[in-house]
Amino acid sequence: MAIFPARARKRGPTFFRSTQIIPQQQFAYTTGKNASDITLVIDAMDLLHSGRFDGFCLVSSDSDFTRLAARIREQGIDVFGFGEHKTPESFRQACRRFVYTENLLPSAPANEPEAVSSMKPLQPPSAAVPIIRKIIAQMESEDGWVPLGAVGTQLANLASDFDPRTFGFRKLSDLVRKTNAFEIDRPEGGTLRIRIKPEAAIKPEAARRGRRKT
Repeated sequence: MAIFPARARKRGPTFFRSTQIIPQQQFAYTTGKNASDITLVIDAMDLLHSGRFDGFCLVSSDSDFTRLAARIREQGIDVFGFGEHKTPESFRQACRRFVYTENLLPSAPANEPEAVSSMKPLQPPSAAVPIIRKIIAQMESEDGWVPLGAVGTQLANLASDFDPRTFGFRKLSDLVRKTNAFEIDRPEGGTLRIRIKPEAAIKPEAARRGRRKT
């Protein structure tokens, strides 16, 4: 739903035919007002109270939709958000899951399994370390080892916008390896598990990398 400018109206028919999207025109009654946003919220609430839907998808980078997402979730219905990396945290966290549109760009060639895109990652791998450490610390384990799959599940619950692609990787396991902050193991007949690497083991590895660069 949008207020289509003249240029968009010229390109619109071809685009909508190729994507099978049904456009909804909202006329601007005055300048500088969010007529299309208000109409979208009204329609969303009508759909919500129809009781026919199990989930909603909101495509926006605008924090104005934060309350809409929260209201829908109050009814026990999931909200999936899609927007740019600049999207305010309030809207991202109001969604059950939030996906950056930058992560949906064409992926890297298949012969580069670790890289997800030729574009620069939105964040460096090291930026993922604190939240992964936090998740592991919250999980009960006698020896510090926790299943990687369980870590991924908890990450999605704690941070709706967490995505390995944000850091340049397709898989969480590849991201974890790249950080060099965790030990990874696969017991015989078991699944991948990880634990926080002792600081004493991280420093020598960092030093070796520094020597290789010089």
